[in-house]
Amino acid sequence: MSFMDKAKHKAEEVAGKAKESAGKATNNDELKRDGQTDQAGAKAKQAGDNVKDAAGNVRDAVRRDDPDKNAPLP
Repeated sequence: MSFMDKAKHKAEEVAGKAKESAGKATNNDELKRDGQTDQAGAKAKQAGDNVKDAAGNVRDAVRRDDPDKNAPLP
């Protein structure tokens, strides 16, 4: 997972938190819910980033342990 994707997803989470806080401060329930929804979406993307990173780590470990380093992996 690229650093830029991870940074973008974190920025989306922070923006959602700001939106939620603004909704709380102004007693605007819709804005508050929108912020919570944005945060949930960003956290789901971050979870996907973590899964992709873990899969890459497993792939790298398998390649490292492969006696035939030139063997292609699916």
